[in-house]
Amino acid sequence: MNTMSGDSIPSPQLLADAFSEFISASSVLEESYRDLQREVTHLGSELAKRNADLTRSLAENDRMRAALQQILDSMPCGVLVLSSEQRIVMINPEGRNLLELGDARIDNLRDLSRVSQVDFEALSRGLSGQADSEICIETETGSRWLAIGNRKLFSASTHSGSMDQSPKPESIWILRDVSANREAEEQREAARRTTVLAEISTILAHEIRNPLASLELFAGLIENDRGASSEWISHLQAGIRTLSGTVNNVLSLNGEVKPHLVRVPLAACVQGGVEFVRPIAEQASVEILFFAGDCALSIFGNEDAIRQIILNICCNAIRHTAAGGRIQVSTKALEFRGVTRAVVEIADSGCGIPEDSIQHIFDAGFSSTGETPGLGLAVCKRLMTQHGGEIRVASRINEGTIFQLEFPTI
Repeated sequence: MNTMSGDSIPSPQLLADAFSEFISASSVLEESYRDLQREVTHLGSELAKRNADLTRSLAENDRMRAALQQILDSMPCGVLVLSSEQRIVMINPEGRNLLELGDARIDNLRDLSRVSQVDFEALSRGLSGQADSEICIETETGSRWLAIGNRKLFSASTHSGSMDQSPKPESIWILRDVSANREAEEQREAARRTTVLAEISTILAHEIRNPLASLELFAGLIENDRGASSEWISHLQAGIRTLSGTVNNVLSLNGEVKPHLVRVPLAACVQGGVEFVRPIAEQASVEILFFAGDCALSIFGNEDAIRQIILNICCNAIRHTAAGGRIQVSTKALEFRGVTRAVVEIADSGCGIPEDSIQHIFDAGFSSTGETPGLGLAVCKRLMTQHGGEIRVASRINEGTIFQLEFPTI
């Protein structure tokens, strides 16, 4: 007896539809699976390619690092690299050799200062970004001069989790052995001093020869004439003062000592210089006059130096002024934009200075005639600079020359 109801048995059509849907879903799943396989294969290929590129990049970095390390190790100067925490990242063999560190373990600047006996901590505070500092260190083989420079490097922080992306400074130090340069510099200085001494000897011999001959002549005349003619005595004074000026020029040009400046009444000081040079002018039959425009002018100066300036310029004027000519020396105050300056003016009626020579007359060794060593005006320029003043010149051929000395007033 059949107990199953006809309604509980699926119809063939329903089964066919369900099977068709199953087949369709299976096809979609298979297609998705194939797409997924293709994507996985592509990603695997990309990953393999990226891994190969990364491997090549790492290998290239290693080669570059090795090459850079080889370059640093073979450099003829010492190289020291510090982190931002002042810990030593690297020091090359030449750096160890220059500082005679041997195999000592060096972790930071304090260790380096202790072992090398060079205060790198102080240098770190005072050298950054500035010119190299030269220091002398004592070693077992003697003294050694090192030039040490410190420069900052900047690189972005890559610390994981760090929110601070500001540049982190690191420093690189360069150490060079400049002992040979120092020795060569000392030898050059010694050679320069030897040359200067030779030049001084030549100048003195040249400049002193003629005045000495004149002094000998007039001394003989005075000896024979017990009346001691005032004219011969004046000539004798002129020769002595010329010699004095020559010696002072040499000392002023080649000496390194600056004149001591004190409060000086300018007019009285310049007048003293004029009186000092007067016998030389009288010997050459050249009239020399002095005019004080402002006797109250005072400057910070050195009387000997100012007298030397007056002597040099006046002697230069006397050489270029014919007998019967005139030299006028005057002082005055000059006000410009509310600032008062003291001016000394020396004007002559001589032959003048050629235009192409004016720009060279203050150069040491320049002489338009070749008859003098060319020291006088160069000394004037140097002494005026030491007084904080200026010297100017204006000249016309066959009409004369005017020198202006400008000093700051008190």
